[in-house]
Amino acid sequence: MKLSQFKFNLPKELIASKPAENRDDSRLMVLDRAKKTIEHKMFVDILGYYGEGDLLVLNNTKVFPARLWAEKEKTGAKIEVFLLRELNPECNLWDALVDPARKIRIGNKLYFGDDQLVAEVIDNTTNRGRTLRFLYDGPPDEFRKLLHELGEAPIPKVHERPADEMDAERYQTIYAKHEGAVAAPTAGLHFSRILMKKMELQGVNFSEVTLHVGLGNFRHIEVEDLSKYKMDSEELIISETTADVVNKTKENGKKVCAVGTTVMKGLESSVAVAGYLKPFKGWTNAFIYPPYPFHIADSMITNFHLPQSSMMMLTAAFADYDFLLEAYDVAVREKYRFFTYGDAMLII
Repeated sequence: MKLSQFKFNLPKELIASKPAENRDDSRLMVLDRAKKTIEHKMFVDILGYYGEGDLLVLNNTKVFPARLWAEKEKTGAKIEVFLLRELNPECNLWDALVDPARKIRIGNKLYFGDDQLVAEVIDNTTNRGRTLRFLYDGPPDEFRKLLHELGEAPIPKVHERPADEMDAERYQTIYAKHEGAVAAPTAGLHFSRILMKKMELQGVNFSEVTLHVGLGNFRHIEVEDLSKYKMDSEELIISETTADVVNKTKENGKKVCAVGTTVMKGLESSVAVAGYLKPFKGWTNAFIYPPYPFHIADSMITNFHLPQSSMMMLTAAFADYDFLLEAYDVAVREKYRFFTYGDAMLII
């Protein structure tokens, strides 16, 4: 398929800058792939679609406060530093994006906070990418604590506002466990503790994978021919326990729901020839777009995505390209809220 096939008109005011008052207050659009019907619900109505023995697979990655602000030595220029990946804990080496990048060269020093932390630029990786060595002699846990104090929730720049205390809580799922993501698995943001407890009482099971969401999900795709695009790699862990639960659920003829495109991508990254899920520990750069034969989940919860994004493409592959574009047209007309803090879609 072509990149241009995923264009649609999205009014800027429909990009949700703030979350709903309560996590499960969002609207829910339900797409039935077999009947080609579209229904309008509230997210709490998800209770009516899953029951005894059904399984929801969650991404338990935890977002760390990856956006920091620094001053460049001598000039005092304000620099945004977006931490991407820890390369070497012993040497405090990190991959990062810097902005404005043209001002940052190898050998430059960056000062964070009230000179609480200093980093030296030791390599260029990409146009905006740099490798930083933080000059810190204390214990690793104290260094990590300092990063948390200096950093802020890495909400996408499309929101055009600074992160605040609300983001520190709401740009994180309630079941987040393993730190490593630089973006939230947004479909999971709709789940409240009360809603999950109600689902458990109905006999619904939950299982977890870990996929540390990277900025590659938001990178602009610049090739028209999608077969030539390569996704950034992300760390993925699927335990033997999770694989067993998923496979038994399928064997029992019960529903398996992927909560988010990251979960769907993770599940599809470790499929055996026979069509069952295998344990996995490593990296995936799976890029899913139509047409694609899905193997594990038979339903998916996701948000409304931005035009020409990789998340929209995966969703179109699952829902059916023409059906998804029809649904997005309805969503714009009905003023559904898009993107990070937006409304939800259930595809069955």
